[in-house]
This record gives sequence, structure tokens and C-alpha cells, in this order.
Amino acid sequence: MKNKKNIGDKVLFSGNEALAQGAFEAGVRVASGYPGTPSTEILENLSTYEGIYTEWAPNEKVALEVALGASFAGARALATMKHVGLNVAADPLFTAAYTGVKGGLVIVTADDPEMHSSQNEQDNRNYAYAAKVPMLEPSDATEAKEFLKIAYRISEEFDTPVLLRTTTRVAHVKGIVTIGETESSKATLGIEKMPEKFVMLPAHARKRRGELEKRMGRLREFAETFPENRIAWADKTRGFITSGVSYLYVKEAFPEASVLKLGMAYPFPDRLIRDFAAQVQELIIVEELDPFIENHVKALGISCKGKELIPASGELNSHILRKSITGESVRELFAPVPIPMRPPNLCAGCPHRGIFHAISKLKVFVAGDIGCYTLAALKPLSSMDSCVCMGASIGTAFGMEKALGKESLGKIVAVIGDSTFMHSGITGLIDVVYNRGFSTVIILDNRTTGMTGHQPNPSTGVTLGGDLSGGIDIEALCRAIGVKHVTTVNPHDHEEAGKILKQEIERPEPSVIITKAPCALLPEMKKRKDKNIHRVIEANCTGCRSCLRIGCPAIEWVPLTPEEAKQSGYKETQKGHSYINAVMCDGCGQCAPLCKFKAIVAADQDNGNKNG
Repeated sequence: MKNKKNIGDKVLFSGNEALAQGAFEAGVRVASGYPGTPSTEILENLSTYEGIYTEWAPNEKVALEVALGASFAGARALATMKHVGLNVAADPLFTAAYTGVKGGLVIVTADDPEMHSSQNEQDNRNYAYAAKVPMLEPSDATEAKEFLKIAYRISEEFDTPVLLRTTTRVAHVKGIVTIGETESSKATLGIEKMPEKFVMLPAHARKRRGELEKRMGRLREFAETFPENRIAWADKTRGFITSGVSYLYVKEAFPEASVLKLGMAYPFPDRLIRDFAAQVQELIIVEELDPFIENHVKALGISCKGKELIPASGELNSHILRKSITGESVRELFAPVPIPMRPPNLCAGCPHRGIFHAISKLKVFVAGDIGCYTLAALKPLSSMDSCVCMGASIGTAFGMEKALGKESLGKIVAVIGDSTFMHSGITGLIDVVYNRGFSTVIILDNRTTGMTGHQPNPSTGVTLGGDLSGGIDIEALCRAIGVKHVTTVNPHDHEEAGKILKQEIERPEPSVIITKAPCALLPEMKKRKDKNIHRVIEANCTGCRSCLRIGCPAIEWVPLTPEEAKQSGYKETQKGHSYINAVMCDGCGQCAPLCKFKAIVAADQDNGNKNG
């Protein structure tokens, strides 16, 4: 263990760091996941512990399948993903509930209420209900570590995968965690052939379906006495039932009230709920997103209030909670710190900017995908017209093509990042080839998974642990699928990229354009010494704003009054001039060709011009 800590040490951990520590203490041997906020740091931290195999999988389905295989071999295994990733992993999840486990198997799903970094804010407690697996829900970092260890014990005792749900606040807010002892699985490590348990032929699956119902019955009984389903008795005028981080909001907003905290979000402890409800005058259910607990309590015939008071979307906090229930507008505990407004934008030097600028001039429909490049949908580039989920761009473009027929030739392109292509874009491209389409697919290869913080992916040739591996050759892969026309371009070269783009979208056959250039924020790119910072020769700037249309945050607009313009040597009618912030400029040079007045030059071309 690189960052060795002693048993009993008290450490300030985020929820994700605590989960990594919990996995270590639980004796996890194999962990696989796909990066996605707010879950990413779990595996990044776990990879620093010795004795645990960790990996980034191409997608969440593969991650869960790897973890399930490790469990079948008798090892404790972990799969991590953000909430939408569980949609991708749902196929093996539902059947894993039937097969059960050998070594303990836990799937961490990190929900994102308020959609801080997500395309939706689905409530994954519903997956526990639908897949018929138990779910634990910690409320802080301390519980995150302990609940993960408990989850493995439950998994092995009840022969079931266990879901552990965090939310953004639990994942990222820090708390004191005590380092504990490590434990190990009671399962025997090794290959054991159990086809009736692991081979889900219909005949076997029907038997396992019966076992699943028996298991859920035993889990419901377990939930009644599970110590983490606990009541804190106080004033019985008003009682709350809650779970996860909502418990902390309740305690802050109504410290005088009685609270039933459900550490196990599913299945429910019905007798405990009935006993609690019978002893309070008013019962309120507090939970973020869906009325998951509320619907169950009402199904028990218990009168309660919930979503008619508490918002059903977005994150809660103690201020929202108290105002929702009492109508009182109280002072927020932590007033936001005023910061300058900063509109979302692609970074200075981003290699994606050039290709999106070229696309914007063609006026085509752009079927986009999930990644930092989704920001190209915003002004001034305005070059993305749809974005649904990971890997959906190619299928969306192909569907439009099939709906519109030959009329759509030259009018639609699909755009997808390298990591997202590896995740689930490949099958969409296979569909285009197999079903005789002519879609043009642009793969934005910036040599990393940029949106979640530079995790490697199968095309980068580096593993989570930093070891070199056989990186997938995207161009060769596309050709192997059957795409005859594959072109790799430098996205910083506007003229060449635009020319290839126009040529390929008119082609009546499947074609792929790979725009290949490293992300400007990669450490090696930030440290490079050949950055050729650009500047504006102000005397040459006519104020035409052409350079602003690329949306680079390093290019600023300096407004001028008629008097200021005259004093600066411009025409009185000139409204201003461009200025390049040298601190922000990455030296990519994408801006220079846009200025037909030669007002933008690189430092090595400046020749001491003092007009600027």
C-alpha cells in the first residue's frame, strides 16, 4: 500500500476515498469500472492500494461482467460507475441477481441529483427494486467505508450482488474516517463448476427465480433488524423517514424531530416502518429525486407526506427542506461565494474546436455524443444538434439517414470522442456498415478521456495503473469493421480538415474521419516548451470579429467608443478590437488563419512588430 495508514488512524476522506479504503479493508481482489462523475475517484484511489487488481473497462457492462467473473472465482469484487452507467450494465445486473455470487460482489452506483455533470438525474434506487437486489445507502464518508464492508458480508451471506448507492454530496464531501482492520472472504478461491447456478438456461433460470424470491424474503426479515435501519427518537410531534444524505439535511433542519434512517434503501423493513409511523403524529418522507420510500410507505396503507412538500428534482439541502415543510425562509448555512461568471466553453488550445468550426460552416445536422466536446453545442460554435447518451451519436445519425433516404446525403454527420467510441460507439458503426448506410462519422481522438479528468482508455495504450498496453488502433479497427474510407486529420489544420470533411460527407458510402491531436490539458502538453503563443497586431485589426467565431477563451474583445477608436488610430466607426490573453493562449494557432487581415501572428513570426 503506497499511502500506508495504521489501524485506528483518523483520516479526512471524501466519500469516494472512503469507498476505496472500504474496498481495501473488505479484502476486494478485483475492481473494474468506467470513469464518470461522481464515481471516478473510487477506482483512481483504489489503484494506489497494493494487492488489488484495478482497471478501467471499455464500458460499465464489461466492468460488471469482469467483477462478476472474479466473484465466480471466489474473490470479492467491485464494479463502479455513475448512475447512467448502470443502464449500460443493467443486462448482466439483472441476471447476476439470478446466478448469485461466490465471492462477494458489490456494484457502486453514484447518482447525480441536480445533474452537475450528467445528462439526466435518474434515481437508481429503482434498479434495486427492478433487479431484486439489496441496496445500501450511506449518508457520509464514514458510512461509505463501513457500508461497503457490510455490503460484502450481505452479498456472501445471502448469495446476491449488492448495490451501494451514493450521490454527488456523499461522493465528494469530506469527513473523518477511522482506518479499520482488513477482512477476507469466506469463499474459496478457485474454479468450481456449478452450471445450475451459473448457466442461466431457461430450466436453470426458472429454479433460480424461485431461489431469488426466497432470498428476498430472507432479506426483508434481515432489514427489520439491520442495525443501520435505525430510529433516533426525539419529539414525536413530527417524524421523518429518510435515507442517504437526506438524513443529514433532516438532522440539520429539524434536530428536535424523531427520525427513522434507512441504511438499507431496499428491501424495506415494513414492521419497523409501521412501528415508527404509529408513534409519531405527523409522518414526512424526505428523499432526493423519486418518491421511492414514499410510494412504499403509502402502499403499506400508512398516511404520510412527501413530494407534495419536498421537491422531486434537484439536490436538497437543509434550507430547502425547512422552507418546504414550514414555509419559513431561513438563512442559508453556507452562503455561496461570489465568483466571476464564466460561460462553459471548450478549453483554449482544444483540438476539437477546429473541427467544430469547420462543421459549423457546412450547416449540417450534427448528431453528437457524451464528452467535453458536447460544449460545442453552445455559441459561438453551435455545432451539435443532438446528444442522448454514451455512444448514441452514430445510431442517431444512421436513423436519420434511413428516415430521410438519399436526400440526407451530405446533410448529417455523427461526432464521437475516442473514449466514447471505445465505450459503445463501435457497434453503431458496425450497424452503418452492415445495413449499407452512408453516414459520416467523426471520431475526436484527443488521446484521453477528457471529460472525466484524463483517464486512459483502450485506445491510449496505457492502463489505469500507468502500465503500457496494446493500444487499439482506431483507424485499423474502423477498416476491420468494413469502413473503406478512413482518414486521419490534424484538427488544428482548418483548411485540410475542412476539405476532408466536405469530401467525406458527400461520399455515398460509410466513411470515418479521425481528428487526432492530444488534449491541451494533458500534462505533457501543458509542459511542452514549443508553445507558440499568438498575439494580435492591434493596428491590423479591423474589428471584424471573425476570430471570435471560433470561441477560444483566450481571445477577448476590447470595446471602443468613437473617441477611443479615433485616439487609437482606428476609424471612428470601429467598435473595438481583438486581444489575445497570453496567459490563456495555448499556441495551437487555430485562430491565425481566420484573420484575413494578418492581425494574428505567432510569437516566432512577430519579428518585433511594435504596432500592437
